[in-house]
Amino acid sequence: MNDVFKALSDSTRRKILELLSEKDMNAGEIADYFNISKPSISHHLAILKNADLISDERKGQNIVYTLNTTVFQDVVRWFFDITKNEEQKEMQGNKKKDGQGENWDE
Repeated sequence: MNDVFKALSDSTRRKILELLSEKDMNAGEIADYFNISKPSISHHLAILKNADLISDERKGQNIVYTLNTTVFQDVVRWFFDITKNEEQKEMQGNKKKDGQGENWDE
């Protein structure tokens, strides 16, 4: 998951993901949206592919890039698990404050 967060940390890569969320594109089509070199676009695509955020498929002379939504689902699930655990800890803390959850032997 570290590769995912590294890939998402760059605004150019986030914009590429937004573009691919609208439609599949080849590198040239993606590059048209940016004022950077094509080798730089290729570098960003390689990082996104390494993080498994995108996949590629050769179609004739072109390589077409597609968004991999499965990884996004995994990241969202991870965030929900973190917040769920935090909520559970908070609820347990509130029970202790209210005197619930403690055994008083008299």
